[in-house]
Amino acid sequence: MRKILITGASRGIGKAIALKLLKEGHSISLGVRRKEDLFNTPLDPKSNNPENFVVHSYDATKRESSREWVKSTVNSFKSIDTIIHCAGIFKRTNLIFKDNEIQDIEDLWKVNVMGPWILTKDAWKYLSMNNSARIIVLVSMSGKRSKGSLASYSMSKFALMSLCQTMRNEGWNKGIRVTAICPGWVNTDMAKEVNSFPKEEMTQPNDIANICSNLLNLANSSVPFEIALNCKLETSI
Repeated sequence: MRKILITGASRGIGKAIALKLLKEGHSISLGVRRKEDLFNTPLDPKSNNPENFVVHSYDATKRESSREWVKSTVNSFKSIDTIIHCAGIFKRTNLIFKDNEIQDIEDLWKVNVMGPWILTKDAWKYLSMNNSARIIVLVSMSGKRSKGSLASYSMSKFALMSLCQTMRNEGWNKGIRVTAICPGWVNTDMAKEVNSFPKEEMTQPNDIANICSNLLNLANSSVPFEIALNCKLETSI
């Protein structure tokens, strides 16, 4: 069984992954901004065994937050062999953005790029001790192509995809395998304003949770670097 850090686990994809992997018996450490979001849910710390389930405050925009979470997890589990990066934000920004939108662009960069980068850096020593560590990153189809008024969001996801490639290259000889999961629309809160596509036809969070579960069972020689998911045909990919 693995010892796993999961970001963004209080809702959506991250929550589905956490529930799936906890049920399978893995040791799970959740990093969330608001612990109270998990109260009275299946991921409530009071309802789970502290020997294999911990929750820590984590803010992707605060440098020390990552370091403290990693340290706390190692104290609880003695090691870390997997990170699943699910935390991210979505903001629409045109190429010709308004002056008051510059903060949105900076926020996207901090959360979507620097957050995963710093957390991976802080946990790298522990991942390197295991010859079959895994890093799974929820990127997006927006990390493969840019559409509409998503200039800054796509920029952050293209950068995140580049970071995934770098992590893969740096970790290969240490047995660290990296997978970038690139879904289109997923039926989560992030897609609640999408009216042009039925929610039931979108990729579902549990489907991505199943993918993550399968990835963790693969041998080093068989882990895919990229998984692109389309809930509708895109001929430009």
